[in-house]
Amino acid sequence: MADETPTDVAVPEEEVEAEEPVVEEEVEMSVLDALKEVLKKSMVHDGLRKGLHECAKALDRRSARLCCLAKDCENEEYKKLIRALCAEGEVHVVMVESGKDLGAWCGLAKLNEEGEVKKAVRTSCAVITDFGEETRALTVLLDFLQKQADAAEI
Repeated sequence: MADETPTDVAVPEEEVEAEEPVVEEEVEMSVLDALKEVLKKSMVHDGLRKGLHECAKALDRRSARLCCLAKDCENEEYKKLIRALCAEGEVHVVMVESGKDLGAWCGLAKLNEEGEVKKAVRTSCAVITDFGEETRALTVLLDFLQKQADAAEI
């Protein structure tokens, strides 16, 4: 039986060639796409708070890392409270155009068979307490926030 085993070393060489990393194209990611991905990652890692009550608790505990606020929120007192809590805890605020979009990105939506949003629940505020894992989207988003903070200081 020992004589029947081949001594050819070609198999390990093929395995080494298959393990070489494939270089992916680096496409410029928009800040909006980065925000969507970061929200989804944080939701998977249980680091996303939605709605006024949950967001206010997270901001008050100082566990918030990033806050998203909808521009189309009608209640000015709501916006004022969230902005004040963010300023107190030195949390970055990202303004989003629509509350329905924010709700869909946070997982508050029903999807059809194609994966498109069929019905979305509106939320005016979402807070990230845990980003989850380091991704390129997170880097893009944090770079954008740093540039905004630097521009505000000047």
